[in-house]
Amino acid sequence: MLVAGIGTYMKILIIDDHVLIREALHRVLRELKADVTVDEAATSRQALDRIRSGADYELILLDLTLPDLDGFELMSIIAEHHGLVPIVVLSASNDRDTVARAMDLGAVGFIPKAAPREVMISAFNLIFAGGIYIPPEILRRAPSVPKTSVPMPTKLVSAAELGLTERQMEVLALMMHGKSNKAICRELHLAEPTVKNHVTAILKALKATNRTEAVIAAGALGLARRAPA
Repeated sequence: MLVAGIGTYMKILIIDDHVLIREALHRVLRELKADVTVDEAATSRQALDRIRSGADYELILLDLTLPDLDGFELMSIIAEHHGLVPIVVLSASNDRDTVARAMDLGAVGFIPKAAPREVMISAFNLIFAGGIYIPPEILRRAPSVPKTSVPMPTKLVSAAELGLTERQMEVLALMMHGKSNKAICRELHLAEPTVKNHVTAILKALKATNRTEAVIAAGALGLARRAPA
């Protein structure tokens, strides 16, 4: 389920082993959503138990540093078995490689724990509206893909102008909405090797080395506002 388009009611799972962080996130979420149910888990085991119990979560907030399992491993497990649940990563580390890895695993946002409350609220609002949040400092550190490798057009570019097929543009649109390869396979009814080939072609067309750079380049072209097929 995409974050975009949901109503006032929302069910969210916070996975973080620090009770103060969970309480702070709980308060922010209740401020943003009048009718929200927030479940909490301090470990990956607790989180998987809640997810496997059949709880219909619209969003998962995940700390990468958990006592019993690496956050990236947990993301992979959730993507494998519950790939339609959007995940927002919250981490004390916001180096570019960490952000890129999270986005490559399908995260719809990456919010540093050190971010001011106002920034966190803005990030959640963007994500609730169907966007993808990447810390501005990461965009500033990123290679100048939008500025040099991909020119800024005055209108949305076509598939032909990018050298992509219409199907690849559909894959790109889903990537912009944080979909993992497996989720894209399900939505477009494609085999995983086919999706991987499409992603490779997209990265080449946008002169990006990973999905995060592709998101940045596509955003510069206005493609982030396109709805997925």
